[in-house]
Amino acid sequence: MSAKRSFTRAELESFRDAEVPDLLPRDGVEGEPLRLLFVGINPGLWTAATSTHFAHPGNRFYPALLRAGIITEPIDPAAGMTDHDRASLRRRGIGITNVVRRATARAAELSDDELRAGGAELADLVRRRRPRVVAIAGITAYRTAFGRRKATMGRQPDALPDAGDSELWVVPNPSGLNAHETVESLARAYAGAARAAGVIG
Repeated sequence: MSAKRSFTRAELESFRDAEVPDLLPRDGVEGEPLRLLFVGINPGLWTAATSTHFAHPGNRFYPALLRAGIITEPIDPAAGMTDHDRASLRRRGIGITNVVRRATARAAELSDDELRAGGAELADLVRRRRPRVVAIAGITAYRTAFGRRKATMGRQPDALPDAGDSELWVVPNPSGLNAHETVESLARAYAGAARAAGVIG
């Protein structure tokens, strides 16, 4: 992919409602099972334009992973993740998906019905792939998708409905719009889930 680092509004809008493929280890190919599945709310338009999860330049996801030791090399996804980047994540047993698949400019554009339907699809994916840990990045989306109105951050007392015994965590949303979090605080939250998954010590 060419190293394009900016898009016009019209270019981004052309990706509205597009879907971004999940990033998952291929069973028996990369040599690692799915240990840690990060779950975004839904793709942003920049993510759809680059086919790369958490790709907006203001997103702190990859800097937080690096700070936490979950990845060992910097990833600059704004122009599109490289094949090397994807392979590196897969080799470490890390996957990325979303609660809702369609791209929007902001997660607030999603309806509660979409989030609940996406939650059911996520539970099905977890049941099939059996990650050690599922880390959903966004407390509000989690509460809506699964009807857990009083849920708090961190490890959840219950697994996803009908999705086996994969440990469930809710971690902060890394979007630049989430002003309550920094790269440091995100790294601490993500490291907790990664330790539980056996990705880091």
